[in-house]
Amino acid sequence: MNGKRLLILPRYTELGPSSRIRMYQYLPALQEAGYEISIQPFFSDSYMTALYGDTSINAFSVLHSYFTRIFQMIGRKDFDLIWLQQELFPWIIPGLEKAFYKRSIPMIVDYDDAVFHRYDMHSNALVRAALSSKIDRVMQASSGLTVGNRYLAEHAAQAGASSIHILPSVVDTDHYAAVLPKERSEFVIGWIGTPKTVHFLELIRPALAAVLDERTRCILVGAQVPDSMRDLPVESQPWREDSEVAQIQQFDVGIMPLLDAPFERGKCGYKLIQYMACGLPVVASPVGVNQEIVEPGVNGYLASSTQEWVNAFTQL
Repeated sequence: MNGKRLLILPRYTELGPSSRIRMYQYLPALQEAGYEISIQPFFSDSYMTALYGDTSINAFSVLHSYFTRIFQMIGRKDFDLIWLQQELFPWIIPGLEKAFYKRSIPMIVDYDDAVFHRYDMHSNALVRAALSSKIDRVMQASSGLTVGNRYLAEHAAQAGASSIHILPSVVDTDHYAAVLPKERSEFVIGWIGTPKTVHFLELIRPALAAVLDERTRCILVGAQVPDSMRDLPVESQPWREDSEVAQIQQFDVGIMPLLDAPFERGKCGYKLIQYMACGLPVVASPVGVNQEIVEPGVNGYLASSTQEWVNAFTQL
């Protein structure tokens, strides 16, 4: 494939964790392999800033994203391969999106979330009627799929995808290092994520309340402390790409509480991989791929109930 012209279509800019992890981190390797790359994200930096901040999303900016993607697809004839994240046009019915597929150019599509549930489990019946089959049709139209775990692969197979490859969300171990044993009196429980996922910590508030004290504290990276946890010794730190690893290395244990629900079963356990790449034990909800990543008593613990979370923290 050396010298091939590759069009990469992420959902987000590098400010979007899923696009950064699933696509952008591979750019150096692809370029070294000889690909000529053009990368054209759907949503802009301003959209991401609004999505994760306190400002409202600009409707005109979103509309601009749709028109930009249309012109990108009209002018895609110079490419030999398209690598797409999730879908060409969010919230557009399958028939309209299909008009922009080009059979003469192979299209590889990547999924690291159960985005099909965004449509087929939507609370609005009209959305379900119009869009429930959309992601399945994208999967059918692709030349191949890369998916983050078995849950996504099984759905893709049921949808009729022709070529499915499980590609976990991983880290570049050249940028991560195991933490040396710390000599200190405090114990730090750590979590890394986004404002969109911090609500999962509410699931383990009783366990945190039971173990956090003057010698045990919790650090959240990438999101504000939920209102219900402001009475606990919990600290919030802004996420920065250049300090992400150092922030994780502050922890003594990394956590990933998760709701056991269809969308969450499609998650890829990326934060667990990050913790482990820093040599940390983990505690996670036994949901989806977490059950494959965590070996209880070896690299961490799986916990469902409040008491199981407390026991895991106490043991560590």
